[in-house]
Amino acid sequence: MATSNHTGSSHSLFILLGIPGLEDQHTWISLPFFISYLVAILGNSTLILVVVAERSFHEPMYLFLCMLAVSDLILSTTTVPKALAIFWFHAGEISLNGCVTQIFFIHATFIAESGILLAMAFDRYVAICNPLRYSSVLSHTVILRVGLAVVLRSFSLILPDVFLVKRLPFCRSNELPHTYCEHMAVARFACADIRVNVWYGLSVLLSTVVLDALLILVSYTLILYAVFHLPSRGARQKALGTCGSHLGVISMFYLPGIFTVITQRFGRHVPLHTHILLANVCMLAPPMLNPVIYGVKTKQIRERVVNTLSSQWRKC
Repeated sequence: MATSNHTGSSHSLFILLGIPGLEDQHTWISLPFFISYLVAILGNSTLILVVVAERSFHEPMYLFLCMLAVSDLILSTTTVPKALAIFWFHAGEISLNGCVTQIFFIHATFIAESGILLAMAFDRYVAICNPLRYSSVLSHTVILRVGLAVVLRSFSLILPDVFLVKRLPFCRSNELPHTYCEHMAVARFACADIRVNVWYGLSVLLSTVVLDALLILVSYTLILYAVFHLPSRGARQKALGTCGSHLGVISMFYLPGIFTVITQRFGRHVPLHTHILLANVCMLAPPMLNPVIYGVKTKQIRERVVNTLSSQWRKC
């Protein structure tokens, strides 16, 4: 393995170290990674199949949920298999092109997921605050355009990251203390000025994820205002119940990220392995828990899955 400190020329091979300081525990740490990946694959694949196969689920809420499941599959598959290869086989080698590809898909999918959550918040806003116009406002054509806009926004904003990283000369240590390649974690190993990378990364974060979170907050403020002005308690409970799953998914997406940013900013004495573990929680938790939350909280999805499994069991 090429692990020395290079000082003369740029290298194109990196070594992902996994979780430094916990090398002896890598085998045990791999178990929650593996289990969460299995749950993410099975749960999100099941959601996609159910939504695609059941015509009654071809409604805005379920179609957005299907988009979310696709992004969760991409996010988990981009990160977890490589982490497991590091934990099980010490296969941390990754080329610069492979590293850049991982950076692109991680960040693009993360931004896309934030955009889908914003679209789902708008869906709940229209359903509760303007139900008579729900079908006309959120037609299949509008949903398709929203999906395309989410994909184009994420890809166009993250594509420059590829060139910003590829332009950097890497002549310092090629050992990356992480389980996956992350834009700034890789850029810090360059022997060049990375201020463009820093400012571009910050501007993308503020204009996408942070802006989406603020718009979701505004949306739910309007939703709560409308709900608490409904005439009956039963109507209020029903309206809040339709938002419960989405609020749970939003919490799983934004809260670990916020906590990670706070820890990185103010937790200077926090061990490196804690930062890496928190970063992995942001990658592992949403894909694993999103289908579980919607499967438990959404009666129609739960009944459809149970009926499908029951019919398959009877055939066996």
